[in-house]
Amino acid sequence: MIDIRKLKELIRLMVANDLTELDLRDDQEQVTLRRPGAQQVPVVAQAPVAVAAPVAAAAPAPAAAPAEPAAPEASSDEGLVAIESPMVGTFYSSPAPDKPAFVSVGDSINADSVVCLVEAMKIFNEIKAETSGTIEKMLVNSGDSVEFGQPMFLVRPA
Repeated sequence: MIDIRKLKELIRLMVANDLTELDLRDDQEQVTLRRPGAQQVPVVAQAPVAVAAPVAAAAPAPAAAPAEPAAPEASSDEGLVAIESPMVGTFYSSPAPDKPAFVSVGDSINADSVVCLVEAMKIFNEIKAETSGTIEKMLVNSGDSVEFGQPMFLVRPA
């Protein structure tokens, strides 16, 4: 995994030299950074979200409304433990589109079980369960955006 200090330094160099794209590769790491222009640096992080926001905003906004009524439903899910996203990114339930999902409802997991991938800045991060039990609910669909701390699965502890 790339060192965050290296990444910040690369971004600083991109801004200082007015670069719009940077692609570095070696045997262990690959980093590709892009931005539309020097004046829009803060918008770069927002631009993909803004493009997806009209489509995604329609989905999360209604999802937000049912999410509040879902809170009372959560009381019917007493005793379940949530596996939350440790970062902002895109949720993937399988290692590749043509591969089976890491876990499905009803699967038994342990603390070291990989349950999904979250892609952040073109890096795919394996997310481990960090709990043992049985997957009761999947709260996110593959390809959905996830926020830091957002529940992705509900697990009945073993």
